[in-house]
Amino acid sequence: MTEHGNIMKRLFLVAAFTLAACTTPAAVADVHPPPAAATLPADAPFRDEILRFAEQDRENSPPVCPVLFVGSSSIRLWSSLKEDMAPLPVLNRGFGGSTIGQSNFYFNRIVAPYRPRAIVFYAGENDLDGGLAPATAAADFHRFMELKRAKLGKTPVFYISAKPSKLRFGQLARQSELNAAIRQMVVASKDLTFIDVVTPMLRDGQPQDLYVEDGLHMNAAGYAIWRGLVREALKEKRVERMRCR
Repeated sequence: MTEHGNIMKRLFLVAAFTLAACTTPAAVADVHPPPAAATLPADAPFRDEILRFAEQDRENSPPVCPVLFVGSSSIRLWSSLKEDMAPLPVLNRGFGGSTIGQSNFYFNRIVAPYRPRAIVFYAGENDLDGGLAPATAAADFHRFMELKRAKLGKTPVFYISAKPSKLRFGQLARQSELNAAIRQMVVASKDLTFIDVVTPMLRDGQPQDLYVEDGLHMNAAGYAIWRGLVREALKEKRVERMRCR
């Protein structure tokens, strides 16, 4: 083979190796999260829902670089989320009537793999209803932020305040303690934004008619308030221009 032929052969091999490296499973996993392993303890909280997320990811690839909504049932039941946040790509990973601690427990399954451009978080209300002290719930959210920084760096987090529902209005003072603690975290955290939903959801100090029959979960009017506030917060931080970490 001539010298020219040897050079061309080497260039071809380099190009083929580069193409193969760019299409390895590891590279694909950076774009689409790998399905979570099905090995979860039988008594793991909301186990079936968490495993269902993995199944959904296998059947339909989640959006690349989404705004990830995570937390409890107020997120899970946000049925118009995709339309409300358009044209931003979104992914809903709200589950059960979960707590902040349970979002921490499943962080490596429902948050980190998606490498979101931003995270919108709602939990804490169930923590307090279950008897947890506001300071303890706030500490759990601080842990969530630590997990986020370790895996996702400066990815911004938007914390939606505990809402003033009719069913739990007697817990408003404790919810206010939690909300105040999260607000305090914002002072020293460039990657955290607090979204106050309490003020617009009250009228003359009482909950407005923004809930379904159980007095806890929101109707369309309640979600309309959240939609406006969340969109405004995302726009202010220019989330549409952000890239995944």
